Amino acid sequence: MRLGSIAALALGLAIAGGANAAVFNVFAKENSSTYGVGLASISLTAGELFGVTSSLEDTWSAGSLPRVADGDGLSKVRFSDGNDDSGFAAGTQLTALFPLYSQNGLTTYYASLVGEIGGVYRELGSNFTGAAWGTGTLNLFFWDENNGDNYGSIAFDVHPLRDTNGGVPEPATWALMIGGFGLTGAMLRRRRLAGAIT
Repeated sequence: MRLGSIAALALGLAIAGGANAAVFNVFAKENSSTYGVGLASISLTAGELFGVTSSLEDTWSAGSLPRVADGDGLSKVRFSDGNDDSGFAAGTQLTALFPLYSQNGLTTYYASLVGEIGGVYRELGSNFTGAAWGTGTLNLFFWDENNGDNYGSIAFDVHPLRDTNGGVPEPATWALMIGGFGLTGAMLRRRRLAGAIT
């Protein structure tokens, strides 16, 4: 009974500790870098580590085929595998390699996820880990010069990262450590008792 209580407490604390992360649904049309508005996500301090992740099966579009892409934008040739959410049959060419697009001091691929803090833009793509380049709200954009034929959205998990080199562990980490110690202690006690009985 006590072992189950420890495991439940550890699980509850682990879930509560993940509350810093949030999922933001960025729209190709409404959050376009041209004629759109950036989607406000989390607040960051300059130098603070953060991450952005999304599923490569989640797609948005800068127009007709072959302009359907993941958060990395029109940076490669890609065909539908039938598992993505594009709605096109397996084998359909979704994406082609397009030229780079320059805007607001940044040059990167059309249809890629871009972040902005304090007027400075950086490419984030489908999978980003790095330090905040300024202090303020991280605004998320679909990088494009015209949002007229854009459609779709991608869900991005945006989360601060904690320093694991000597920093104070998060509550979820403490919960897992305490739960692990409790389980290990319970197993050792059972073994000792089983050995004493035989």
